[in-house]
Amino acid sequence: MTTAPPPHSPWGLSGRLPPLGLAYVGAALEKSDFQVQILDNYNIRKPIEEVKKEIGRLQPEIVGITCGSVTYRQCIEAAKAVKEVLPSCKIVVGGWQPTYMPESLLQYPEIDYLVMGEGEQAMVELARSITKGEDEADVTKISGVAYRHNGEIVKIPSTFIQDIDRIPFPARHLLPMHIYDRRVPYFDAKPVDTMNVVRGCPYNCAYCEVKKLWGSRVRAFSPPRVVEEINELAHDYGSKGVYFVGDNFTINKKRTAELCNLMKKENLDIEWVCDSRVDQISRELLREMRDAGCRTIWLGVESGSPRILGKLNKKITIDQITRAFRLCKEEGIQIASSFMLGIPGETIGDMEATFKFARKLDPDWCQFNVYVAVPGSALYREIMENKLYDRIEDFVTYVKTKEFDYETVVKIQKRFHSNFNRSPKRILRKIRQEGILSVLAKGFKQMAH
Repeated sequence: MTTAPPPHSPWGLSGRLPPLGLAYVGAALEKSDFQVQILDNYNIRKPIEEVKKEIGRLQPEIVGITCGSVTYRQCIEAAKAVKEVLPSCKIVVGGWQPTYMPESLLQYPEIDYLVMGEGEQAMVELARSITKGEDEADVTKISGVAYRHNGEIVKIPSTFIQDIDRIPFPARHLLPMHIYDRRVPYFDAKPVDTMNVVRGCPYNCAYCEVKKLWGSRVRAFSPPRVVEEINELAHDYGSKGVYFVGDNFTINKKRTAELCNLMKKENLDIEWVCDSRVDQISRELLREMRDAGCRTIWLGVESGSPRILGKLNKKITIDQITRAFRLCKEEGIQIASSFMLGIPGETIGDMEATFKFARKLDPDWCQFNVYVAVPGSALYREIMENKLYDRIEDFVTYVKTKEFDYETVVKIQKRFHSNFNRSPKRILRKIRQEGILSVLAKGFKQMAH
């Protein structure tokens, strides 16, 4: 299950998206003959008393909860609620928080096990051990599991599934597909569904530590496997668009070209958008992608200041960014882009340089994000060691330096978004996407504030 989001969070999703990670784990369990149900309470948001009634009705042997730093408190609350109703039920927590900070969760007796890192294989093996009633020695053979033993926390190192084609398609049939928005603002196709086709990251960006979750070696689903899942989405859910989430979609140009060629060969009636890096694209590859249905690429730029780009260890340059944007425009592919504000060591002048650079690049969509530190990255460690924060809320750390605090950066973010979206081109696009009444209503709301 996912938990309801906290009432106040520095992050918010642009739409309701299905929890793919949980659906992958659910599919792996079903393949191993377990009965599975998924409660996506992040999107459904049932009160905790209703969750308890559901647990009482289902009487599960195991409840798995996915947990990030932002939903840490809600995860603990859910675990306690399950144990109140069904003390014999085993609670297993997986996701970002148990991967980065397992001790933070195993301090609570209500939580029996953690799955650190990739979840499908570990969860299946753990479920087999629990349901067979085998002793603790059996659990010690499961990679990626953490638990308590004689008052100590035992952590078994994670390993990763090398041939990820063995993982079944996400169990979308276990999700309330009717509640998800199934649209993205980056192209017109709808309904749209999300897919993940690449795991692992070889880069060392200072603000990210995704490698602890997925590993540093890139593993990808094969092109035939990807096309098969697209066909399932089209057949079973009427999908007309796909958003390939994950920063390294184009990291292997040969595999990306093979996928594009297979999509064309299969005559898929699908448009798609993907995430990439500015140093992973070429004119030849963009043409292959465009002809296979790619309409938009999301590029993480992060900063217009070379100094801050260096601090972030992104390993990209202003020239590479500029070239990638130019190539996309010349080949008729739209660009969505993101920038970060409020990096430790950044100045207000650096932020203004980022805004100026964004205006120069002129992406079709632009998002300015306020940096908030969460565990696991080099930048987080720097912030903690130098006490560059004014508060920490359940491991979510709000940065404060001599130049700015979180609230100051939020004001800058709002100004940047407002000024960036005032151009006639962007207003016309908004009208086309949302309708003139919606755009006018939002404009009046902004004026009122």
